[in-house]
Amino acid sequence: MEASEPVNGGSVQIQTENGTRKLPNFLQSVNMKYVKLGYHYLITHLFKLCLVPLMAVLVTEISRLTPEDLYQIWLHLQYNLVAFIILSALAVFGSTVFIMTRPRSVYLVDYSCYLPPASLQVPYQKFMDHSRLIKDFNDSSLEFQRKILERSGLGEETYLPEALHCIPPTPTMVAARQEAEQVMFGALDKLFENTQINPRDIGVLVVNCSLFNPTPSLSAMIVNKYKLRGNVKSFNLGGMGCSAGVIAIDLAKDMLQVHRNTYAVVVSTENITQNWYFGNKKAMLIPNCLFRVGGSAILLSNKPRDRRRSKYKLVHTVRTHKGAGEKAFNCVYQEQDENGKTGVSLSKELMAIAGEALKANITTLGPLVLPISEQILFFATLVTKKLFNAKLKPYIPDFKLAFDHFCIHAGGRAVIDELEKNLQLSQTHVEASRMTLHRFGNTSSSSIWYELAYIEAKGRMRKGNRVWQIAFGSGFKCNSAVWVALHNVKPSVSSPWEHCIDRYPVKLDL
Repeated sequence: MEASEPVNGGSVQIQTENGTRKLPNFLQSVNMKYVKLGYHYLITHLFKLCLVPLMAVLVTEISRLTPEDLYQIWLHLQYNLVAFIILSALAVFGSTVFIMTRPRSVYLVDYSCYLPPASLQVPYQKFMDHSRLIKDFNDSSLEFQRKILERSGLGEETYLPEALHCIPPTPTMVAARQEAEQVMFGALDKLFENTQINPRDIGVLVVNCSLFNPTPSLSAMIVNKYKLRGNVKSFNLGGMGCSAGVIAIDLAKDMLQVHRNTYAVVVSTENITQNWYFGNKKAMLIPNCLFRVGGSAILLSNKPRDRRRSKYKLVHTVRTHKGAGEKAFNCVYQEQDENGKTGVSLSKELMAIAGEALKANITTLGPLVLPISEQILFFATLVTKKLFNAKLKPYIPDFKLAFDHFCIHAGGRAVIDELEKNLQLSQTHVEASRMTLHRFGNTSSSSIWYELAYIEAKGRMRKGNRVWQIAFGSGFKCNSAVWVALHNVKPSVSSPWEHCIDRYPVKLDL
């Protein structure tokens, strides 16, 4: 074997019995990903690395102390006894104040997602056949819905409420209440069964549903069904869109900071029965093609003893509201069309507005979660851009260094595509969102919990993993929740993916 000089700007030729073979120039082919990871590790652990020599010096000095030196230190304390007692008292007082005033940890004990019966499934053909039979839609609207449905990313097994399976549909108040009860009680029954929690131990109840807000409220329906105690702090959030699930978590977290040693239950759902659009305005037909039945129930606790059996610990919640701007306020708007038919209109500027809301949200979230290495790179690029080169592209922080799993609200294929592109995520990172959209459709505020259940069902959630739940909603809002896994998380009993996870991921036409 014989080697020759580098050729082709960096390859090395090696002569073998079988001919000439080229080796790559390893200095040029080094994957920058590993250089970046090394830099990230160095900066992240810089403080610890600096402590090593200091600890070595300290241990060396202590080892040199003689019994006489220790006796002199004791005498010095005796001569300054008053000062020693005062300093000790201040230390004890400060520690007590810190322990009493520090934020209480909030644990996610368990959660459940509602799985509707198979009889409520609505394949593409059934959807189109029923739309034709209703006779409220003209040919142009039917063709528009068919195209949206085919491009939506939804599969053949999503669910619609029973009232919309009837010909003609029966969107009555009774039917809407029945849908709400089936979803909420179905999720709560499984949650209480899996956690063995007595409903009367619940101190805080938060329910969110945007478009169906009857009297008595949905939260009152739950109080009545499970006979919750009279002093339960109950809240009912309405009209806050698909991001209301994170808002409900944030509210429950704040309540758990005030009320000690208690449980909080968050129920996130949407009601479709009375909110189906029967007109022909295209901007209002899109929700018909995307929104489907679903709901979740989450059990939170601030009890220290619940840490051992809990799945996750809540780390951060960040809420962003862009409603001060007219375009943002109007981009998702419930209204009547020219024929008096009520529906939710989606603006063509929705994705651009969502991008602005996302930018504002991650600007706040970034310093809380990104490693110091990413923050330094971002700041250095920003300073360089300002001082030397106005055309220099801003550095986009790598959120993959901050999170192991991403639960992006399954609002539609376009939403997932945009976040995948803007955050430079891989197919694996958005798999849970795409598969949830395919299997269950847009279940509104509960979609991020179906996605988390998918990750667990795939056996990917390991101890210490960080999860980013991010959702968008009317108003316009972008909200984030960050969780850390307390152990290797297994799927809950009766997971919504229990009977179909082996079929996923499915191949989608992107």
